[in-house]
Amino acid sequence: MVGNNTSLGSLSKQLMATDRHKIWADNSIGMLEPLLAVIVAVAGAVVVSYYQQLGIEQEMTISIIRGIIQLSIIGFVLEFIFKQPNVVWIFIAYIFMVTVAGNTAGRRAKHVPRGAYVAGGSILVGTSFTLTLLVALNLFPFTPRFIIPIAGMMVGTSMRVTGLVLRQMHDDIRIQQGLIETALALGATPRQAVLKQVQRALIVGLSPALDNAKTVGLISLPGAMTGLIMGGASPLEAIQLQLMVMNMMLGASTFSGVLVTYLSWPFLFTKTYQLETKVLIAE
Repeated sequence: MVGNNTSLGSLSKQLMATDRHKIWADNSIGMLEPLLAVIVAVAGAVVVSYYQQLGIEQEMTISIIRGIIQLSIIGFVLEFIFKQPNVVWIFIAYIFMVTVAGNTAGRRAKHVPRGAYVAGGSILVGTSFTLTLLVALNLFPFTPRFIIPIAGMMVGTSMRVTGLVLRQMHDDIRIQQGLIETALALGATPRQAVLKQVQRALIVGLSPALDNAKTVGLISLPGAMTGLIMGGASPLEAIQLQLMVMNMMLGASTFSGVLVTYLSWPFLFTKTYQLETKVLIAE
């Protein structure tokens, strides 16, 4: 009996290993068709760029290759996470996304002091508040399969908004240095001196998200809705989900955009209420 049990255990392990190898093989083979489609599309874009002398052929190729590698890796990672019962993986994935988003948004305005930390903190607070609301209202179950994709969409939108806000605010402050210093000399606080620049930066940063909300369904179908429809869901059910996600994305990005201005402006001035020298450097 002992020998039989040992044989059965060994056979079971071999079958599990075989299944894992089969899954990896199937996923790898499944990537070939979209990969070929991407290669054809990118080759056409590179040829057009070359003949138009845009000089972005190398950057375009590197960006696409990087995207393919990143998406391929994240596909296997999500496959693993979705099978884990522990919700800790949700927090690990979320913090990772926020960290990358903060660094990316901060690089958009590299001359804003501590831009990456400011952007990351703003994205963290803005998206976590919105996600907490989603879970508290029981709109989505608190599982990796639901929360991670939704969090990714919110973090991505907030990243774009905070990056644009930081860059626009930096550019306007640098260009309108004289007006700001005059206001400071007349007794205005740093916040009062840059209020107009902050407001303009928020308008510019939120404009793409607002334009997208205005034209949704008229020009293009959003990604979440398209994925559900292609997966066989009813268009009405897909619209209900998309409306929730879209409005939460808009709320998270607005909250993050406003917060990034409050967190960043103290770093734009010295202790004596003068503009930091680094802020006045052109991008």
